[in-house]
Amino acid sequence: MRTEHVELGTIRFIAMSPTGSETNIPADQALREERGRAARGQLHAVLATARPRQWIKNLLVIAAPAAAGALGHDDVPVRVCLACAAFCMLASGIYAINDVRDAPEDRLHPSKRFRPVAAGEISPRVATVTGVGSILAGLLLCLGIRPLLALVALGYVVLTVSYTLVWRHIAGLDIAAIAGGFVLRAVAGGVAAPVTLSTWFLLVITSAAVLAAAGKRHAELQRPGRPAGHGRRTLRSYSPSALTAILIGSALAALIAYCAWAFAVPLVGGFPWRAVTIIPFAATLLRYGWHLRRRSGEAPEDVLLGDWRLQVLSLVWLVTFALDVHAES
Repeated sequence: MRTEHVELGTIRFIAMSPTGSETNIPADQALREERGRAARGQLHAVLATARPRQWIKNLLVIAAPAAAGALGHDDVPVRVCLACAAFCMLASGIYAINDVRDAPEDRLHPSKRFRPVAAGEISPRVATVTGVGSILAGLLLCLGIRPLLALVALGYVVLTVSYTLVWRHIAGLDIAAIAGGFVLRAVAGGVAAPVTLSTWFLLVITSAAVLAAAGKRHAELQRPGRPAGHGRRTLRSYSPSALTAILIGSALAALIAYCAWAFAVPLVGGFPWRAVTIIPFAATLLRYGWHLRRRSGEAPEDVLLGDWRLQVLSLVWLVTFALDVHAES
């Protein structure tokens, strides 16, 4: 139990020590401890605003150098890892700024209402300052790696910010803008290495990105308990059948482009290493499609992190692809 004593204009807090005796805690010390607890809470809220779970999307930065077998050459791993970290900074900064703008809408969402800005854990000003600082740090890091990479990163920032302001309100273009963010991550990895990006590689990435973006809209549109007319305005322009058509078309396009890319690679030692990777790639697409059919694609990172079967399939695909790259080298 804590009691307060007033002596000569100062406040002393009396607490019980472990031995049962009273211990005096000066008011200024108690205030410092309270501020420390508040600061720790705010730091946790700032970290939550950065959404570290979504950093998994930035692994796309590694895709192009890995596919080209360049990760073991010179200082390519360092440049690519730094580029990946830079895009984590950029994405986190944009998330913070978006949270400020979307706070009124997020408060009506079953899960987004717990985001720090919407929940009132941090002020819009703190979130904005943190977001702008993170974006600037990411751009500077990209500039230090390669000036061309900084240009790609700037394009990513412009695209994602303009998505928040404009494209998210226009059906069709909202999906294209989301997909564009994924594609620019992959392009950034190629620029950071640097390696040449093949047409088939870009088609695979673009088709898979459209699949993920359309899956988000499909899940939002059919979210259980979503009141009619509530949510993003663009949802009113979509129908389940139209989004399903986009999902099927993008999945088929990704698989066809991947097959064309795989069969274009010459045999190594008489064995079609790249063609073998088609099997786990197709299985991964099917498993992800199963999640989309269950309307659970609103957060792609949650789908991947929450399904061990999808993780195993992805790992098998990565291992077989690594064997192909090793065989080619």
